[in-house]
Amino acid sequence: MVKFGVGQSVRRVEDDRLITGGGRYADDFRAPGQAYMVVVRSPYAHAKILSIDTESARAAPGVVDVLTGQELQEAGLGEVSNAAVALIKQRDGSPAFKTTRHVLAVDRVRHAGDAIAAVIAESEAEARDAAELVMIDFEELPVVVDTEKAADPSSPAIWEEAGSNLAYDWGKGDEEAARAAIANAHHVTKLKLINNRIVVNAMEPRAALGMYDKEQDRYTLHVPSQGVHGLRDRIANDTLKIAPEKLRVITEDVGGGFGMKTFAYPEYPLVLYAAKKLGRPVKWTADRAESFLSDTQGRDHVTEAQLALDAEGHILGIYIDTIANLGAYQSQFGAFIPTLAPRDMQAGVYKVPAIYNHVRAVLTNTVPVDAYRGAGRPEASYLIERLMDKAGYETGLGPIEIRRRNFIPAEEMPYNQKPSLPFDSGDFNRNLNDALAKADYEAFEKRRAEKAKEGKLLGLGLCYYVERTAAGMSEFAQLAVDAEANVVHVYTGSQTNGQGHETVWTQFISSRLGLDADQIVVHSGDSDVLPGGAGTGGSKAVYMSTGALGVASDTLIEKGKQIAANELEAAVADIEYRGADGEAVFAVVGTDKRIDLFEVARKAEGQTDSAALEAAGEYKEAGNSYPNGAHICEVEIDRDTGDFEITRYIAVDDFGHVINPMIVAGQVHGGIVQGLGQAMGERTVYDEESGQLLTGSFQDYWMPRADDLPFFDTSYNEIPSKSNQLGVKGAGEAGTVGAPSAFINAVLDALRLAGVENIDMPVTPYSLWKALHGAEEKAA
Repeated sequence: MVKFGVGQSVRRVEDDRLITGGGRYADDFRAPGQAYMVVVRSPYAHAKILSIDTESARAAPGVVDVLTGQELQEAGLGEVSNAAVALIKQRDGSPAFKTTRHVLAVDRVRHAGDAIAAVIAESEAEARDAAELVMIDFEELPVVVDTEKAADPSSPAIWEEAGSNLAYDWGKGDEEAARAAIANAHHVTKLKLINNRIVVNAMEPRAALGMYDKEQDRYTLHVPSQGVHGLRDRIANDTLKIAPEKLRVITEDVGGGFGMKTFAYPEYPLVLYAAKKLGRPVKWTADRAESFLSDTQGRDHVTEAQLALDAEGHILGIYIDTIANLGAYQSQFGAFIPTLAPRDMQAGVYKVPAIYNHVRAVLTNTVPVDAYRGAGRPEASYLIERLMDKAGYETGLGPIEIRRRNFIPAEEMPYNQKPSLPFDSGDFNRNLNDALAKADYEAFEKRRAEKAKEGKLLGLGLCYYVERTAAGMSEFAQLAVDAEANVVHVYTGSQTNGQGHETVWTQFISSRLGLDADQIVVHSGDSDVLPGGAGTGGSKAVYMSTGALGVASDTLIEKGKQIAANELEAAVADIEYRGADGEAVFAVVGTDKRIDLFEVARKAEGQTDSAALEAAGEYKEAGNSYPNGAHICEVEIDRDTGDFEITRYIAVDDFGHVINPMIVAGQVHGGIVQGLGQAMGERTVYDEESGQLLTGSFQDYWMPRADDLPFFDTSYNEIPSKSNQLGVKGAGEAGTVGAPSAFINAVLDALRLAGVENIDMPVTPYSLWKALHGAEEKAA
C-alpha cells in the first residue's frame, strides 16, 4: 500500500493495465448484431459530382445499405461543425467567409479523400469490396494546394461563392504603431518563414460505433475523443439536429489525440444515422491510409515578419504578415488557430511596445487544417525566436545578450503592459542561465573547434519559449464513495489521451482524502455522468480538473462531517477530517473518537434523510497560465554529406507547481519529439497539378524514431502561477512549442560557418547538403 502524494514522481497507475492489453480503445467495442461501414472517398482533389451509381454496390454480397449525401440532405442532417469561424471578423468588420461541409459530399469534392458515400455490410471485408463498386462520374476541376499561390487572386477559386481563396483578412494590434516603429528603428531584422504542414499520425486511428435505442429515441456513440461533452453538443446541435441529451458519447482509452481527436468528423454522425435507419449498431474504423486523407492536419503557414530595434538592441515593434492554409473546409477550430489562439504570443517573453499581426487565411484543395499540439503557439514561438536569433547575429549582440536585454524581468512580475503578455509570475533569466550551465556553454567554442578538425560543423541553438494555457471555461468533477468495495470513484470532464490523468487525479485525491492509490478508481469519458466538461486540450487539464476535484472533495468532506457528527454524537463544528498519516477518518476534535470514511459511507446509505456519500464540483478558471522555459539544442553536421546528429538537448522549464515530475518529464519528452519531428523531417506534400497527397503513407512520410534523438536533459524551476489554486502551469504542449526553433537556430549557427544564412523546416541531410553545396559554389 503506497500513499500517493502531490509532488512525488510516482509510477503511472494505468500502465500495468495498458501494457498488458487491458486497455479499451474505440475499435475494441463490439455490439451484438453490428454492421460495418466503409467510406467511399474522392480520388480527385477537386471535381464536380455528375452522378453516383450505387446499384452494383447494393447488390454485392453482405451489403445492408449504401448512403449518399443526397439522402442525408433529404433526411434533414446538417453540416459538420466549424463553429469557430463565427468568432472571426475581418479587418473591415465583416464576417469571415464560411464554408459548408456536408457529411457526405453532394455536388462537389474539394480534396482527395473527401467523403462521398458510405457502404454498410455484414463484415468489413464485404463493405470494402462493395465500396469498389460505387460508380461515380466526375468532372475534374482546377486545383490549388500551395499556401502562397492560393492567396494569388489569379489562382482558381475552390469556393466560387467566395470569389477567391481568401477566407478572411484578419488583423490584431496597433498597425500604425508597429509600422512607425519599423520606420524609425535603428535596425530592422526581416525574415520569411515556412511553417510546414504536419500529418498528426496518432498511434490509434479514429473509429466510431453508433447505436440507437428506438424506445428511448436516443443515440450512443463510442469514439476516441478529447472530451465527450463538446463532441456530443457539436454532433447533436450542428449535424443531427437533436437535443444534446438525446446523444450519449463514450470514450475510454485513447491512443493519442494531439488536438486532432477533439473535432466532429463526418463519420461520427454517419454511424449514428445508419444505426437508426437500420435498427442495428454500425461500426467504422479508419485504416492508416484513410487517416492520412481524413484526419485534420496541422500548421501550414507562410510568414514574413519584421523586428524593429533601437540602438541598444531593445525591441521597438514587430510587424507580422502570415498566409495560413485552412485546407478545403474550415474545420471546427480551423479559423481560430492562426488568429485568436496565438494572439500576442508573438511577443514571447519580451517587452514589446508595439505589435501587429496580419493573417490572411486561404482555402485550398487539401485536407482541412486544425489544432495540432500547441495550436498556434508553436507557430508564434517559432516566429519570435527565429527573429531574435537573427537580430542577435545582425546587431553583434548575439542570441543570448539580445534576449537578456529584452526579457521582462522577474522583479517586474506580475507584468501587465500590453501588447506584451500578462505574466503573473516567471524568472526568464534564471531559467536561461540554468540551461546554459547545463549545456556547458562556456566550453562550446572548444567543442566546435574540435569538431571542425573532423570536418564537422557544430552549432548551438537557443529558444526561450512561452505557452499560454487555455482558460475561460468550466470543468466538472464528481466523487462517489463505494462502501462495499472500499474505493472512491473519481469522475472528471477531461479525457486522457495518454497524458497520465489517472495517476495525477489519484495523487490529488490521495492527498485530499488520505487514501491509498488502490482505493481510488478514476473514470472519464461518459457524457451521461457529468453535466459538462471542458475536455482535454490547451494544456489546461491539470488545473481545471484538480480545481473541480478540489471543490468536490471539500463538499464530500462536509457531507461526511454531518453523518459522522450524528454517529459520534458530537456537534458538526467539532468534527474534523484527518486525511494524513495513513488515516482517512472523521474524528471529534481533541479526542480519539473516530469513524473512517467508508464506514461513514455505509451509514449514509442507511440513513433515509441522507443521500449516499458523493459530491460534485464545478470549477471556473478565467486566468491563463504561462508555462515557459529555455531550450538549448546542439547539432553536429557533416560538411560532406549533410548528415547531422543532435548531440545534446537541454530544457529548463517553469511549469509552476509540479504534481508529478516523472509524468511532466514524459510530457516534455513527447512534446520535444513532436517539435523536432516537424523540424527534422515531417512534411506533408501535395502534387501541385493533381492535388494528390504524395506523402500518404509511412513509406513517404518521415516520422522521428528513437535513434534520431539524443537523451533529453530536463529540469524545472517551480515558480507558482497565481492564476489557479494549485499554482500549476500546464506542461502538455510546451516541448512542441520550444523544440523547432531551438533546433533550427542550432542548425543555422552551424551553417553560418559555411556562409549559409537561412534554411526552412524540415531540415534533412539532403537539404543540408544542398545548402552547403550551394554556398560552396557561391564562394567559388
